[in-house]
Amino acid sequence: MAETTEFRVYNTMNQQKEIFKPVVDGKVGMYVCGVTSYDLSHLGHARAAVSFDVLYRYLQHLGYEVTYVRNFTDVDDKIIRRANELGENPLTLSSRFCQEYLNDMMDLHCLLPTHQPRVSDHMDQIKDMIAQIISHDCAYTIDGDVYFAVDKSPNYGRLSGRKLEDNRAGERVAVDSRKRNPADFALWKAAKPGEPSWDSPWGPGRPGWHIECSAMSAHYLTFKFDIHGGGIDLIFPHHENEIAQSCAACQESNVSYWMHNGHVTNNNEKMSKSLGNFFTIRQISDMYHPLALRYFLLGTHYRSPVNYSIAQLDIASEAVFYVYQTLQDCEDALSSFQEVNGPKVSVTKAAQECIKKLQTDFQTKMSDDLSTPYILNASLQEALRFINNSLNMLKKKQPKQQKLSAVLSLAELEKEVKGVLSVLGLLSPLTYSEVLQQLKGKALKRAGVIEDDILHLIEERALARKNKDFSRGDQIRADLSLKGIALMDVGKDTIWRPCIPVPVEQEPQVVPVQVPVPVEQEPQAVPVPVPVEQEQQAPAS
Repeated sequence: MAETTEFRVYNTMNQQKEIFKPVVDGKVGMYVCGVTSYDLSHLGHARAAVSFDVLYRYLQHLGYEVTYVRNFTDVDDKIIRRANELGENPLTLSSRFCQEYLNDMMDLHCLLPTHQPRVSDHMDQIKDMIAQIISHDCAYTIDGDVYFAVDKSPNYGRLSGRKLEDNRAGERVAVDSRKRNPADFALWKAAKPGEPSWDSPWGPGRPGWHIECSAMSAHYLTFKFDIHGGGIDLIFPHHENEIAQSCAACQESNVSYWMHNGHVTNNNEKMSKSLGNFFTIRQISDMYHPLALRYFLLGTHYRSPVNYSIAQLDIASEAVFYVYQTLQDCEDALSSFQEVNGPKVSVTKAAQECIKKLQTDFQTKMSDDLSTPYILNASLQEALRFINNSLNMLKKKQPKQQKLSAVLSLAELEKEVKGVLSVLGLLSPLTYSEVLQQLKGKALKRAGVIEDDILHLIEERALARKNKDFSRGDQIRADLSLKGIALMDVGKDTIWRPCIPVPVEQEPQVVPVQVPVPVEQEPQAVPVPVPVEQEQQAPAS
């Protein structure tokens, strides 16, 4: 592995950053809780996926061989309810939305995990683990149901920091008087009429929500692995219960690092389906390029809440356009030069310093618990500005040797920028020009116009200016800028490009605006949702 700064991650278990040391040198086992597949995924799901995709990419960048497991919950109360509403088989419905989720992940440039297990395919592993827990006297059966006895878990609450006696029953679900303790949770649910079920030693039924992740993580990664991740809302009860039941099944069970991403909020309220304040990934990517959505999510540290707003998506879209326009301009400039390597051609000192700073910042900030906002808002912007300044200098007359050094410098810097974008998942497999066209297409859609409309207005503006009707020319430009379309006069020609929509009295902004995130501010310790009676199903989000 390459020599790098020590990688530090925030461990929810200990509420602090810790140096990352895998169980097996050079290898990493990572399990991330996936979606309950009964509907299209929303922005909160995108946040989790992108956060852990960056972790996956960065671990690979550091040279680790990573086994990344992300599950699908395809057996659940909500799936059954939705299937009944639609008159569809629950497993068929769930399979369909699993595929829709994968389509969204592809759009967001999330790499495929090593394994994507589904609950319905792992019933044997789940039943075996439940049997182990029962054999260790940590669970009990009642009328075909199997419950975990939280009283048998001496360290229950160590992840969330909650004490067992703090749990208040009856506030989220009805109290089941059959339980020995109101906080006991279902490992196996007895079959009900019209629901899918599987045979088991305790009678036909299906698994509770929490047991599935314990069983599947142990199956693919063993009982001892490196990273378990998920959204902040999973700390309690889901991950707390995972720890309890995994340790009950195997005393040696241990996850080295628990990592959790913050909520996506809408008007500072958690975005979720149950609250009806969510936007699906499809709804957003219909109007904004998926790279803009990914950039928006990475503009806030993964542990901090990120507040959804159209304004922030506009800023992110503008930033992505600036990145790709800069790279396109660089590629165009370099294409006119042949091989420039030679004994007297070297990267300029200024370019060497810029490259070194980008490398150092990237390594230092990413190794500090994945500080992506700093990379996007500072380091990357500095490199792009250097490229643009160098491109302007290249247009001026200068000695051949100096020009060739500038060209080589641009080529090396472009390579470095692409490397950073790749690890962040922001480098498209398409050409720069193709991405720019896609971004322009989204801008046209948001503006409610087609390109012919803009070209017609450009001609009208040119005629108005020719006739010295400057007020009309200015009005055309201002009207378009309100819609997020900037007109730019380049020599005798006028071109258009997307911009951040601005009021009439302002000039349209065509340079990237920094996402207003305090990059050096330490995210707060992960708060834990106040629990009540244990849920027996996945969260509504």
